[in-house]
Amino acid sequence: MPALAPRLGGGPYNTAIALGRLGSPTAFCSRVSSDAFGDALLAGLRAAGVDVRYVQRGDEPTTLAVASIGADGSAGYSFYVDGTADRLFSAPSRLPDGVRAMSFGTCSLALEPGATAYEELMRDAAERGVCTALDPNIRSGLIPDADAYRARFKSWLPSVTLLKVSEEDARWLGGTPQEWLAAGPAAVVVTRGGDGLSVFTRDGGEVSVPGVAVDVVDTIGAGDTVNAALLHALDARDALSADAVAGLGADDWQAVLRFAARAAAITCSRAGAEPPYARELGEA
Repeated sequence: MPALAPRLGGGPYNTAIALGRLGSPTAFCSRVSSDAFGDALLAGLRAAGVDVRYVQRGDEPTTLAVASIGADGSAGYSFYVDGTADRLFSAPSRLPDGVRAMSFGTCSLALEPGATAYEELMRDAAERGVCTALDPNIRSGLIPDADAYRARFKSWLPSVTLLKVSEEDARWLGGTPQEWLAAGPAAVVVTRGGDGLSVFTRDGGEVSVPGVAVDVVDTIGAGDTVNAALLHALDARDALSADAVAGLGADDWQAVLRFAARAAAITCSRAGAEPPYARELGEA
């Protein structure tokens, strides 16, 4: 048996870490165990400059994911989620003052009862005009009823500003970027691993950039880094709103996507979800 090397992680957690390292003012809103793993997760957030005042704590154990790395650096996962702390997240009574964007996704939207709480938070944020980013990051082993999840995914789209999916996610979910755009998002970004990423916009536009060549150690956290890089680059263009996202031109999207591709490549070049710092990337 290969030795297990513990790593901090989780989709939204990785996105928060990446945003903090890029210098974006970021807070993490979730529920974390009071065990040693939970303490380590909070320490990682603080080290990245992430505000943890909205983190709930619980005595339940920390969710564990065991990653198996393939020859190409891709990861397969086994999850241990029964009775864990993050599943018992409850939506806060109000959003933080000044919040301009919120990022949702991964297991948190698949595991009840927390999934319903995050869903309520996303809809509330959208109704208040907050930019909402969704990365479903499908882990099919955690979804007992695929058809029910696909229907639920479609119900979220009117509350989503920016949808990001991998090619694998898109195949599992069914549908096309054009169909998803018609349901609500201002833009849909599709990632293709080492082949780069593309954005599709409401006006029928499509912009693509190639991937950045790198020696891949593993791909853990690459998609989460893309989420953070997209939000960071959009913020640099004062584009954290549905109208602003929809109004970006091809040149701006080229720059945003290239920044995200560079950020993800750096994450892939090191073990675990270790997104880059701003000094490693330069301007967004």
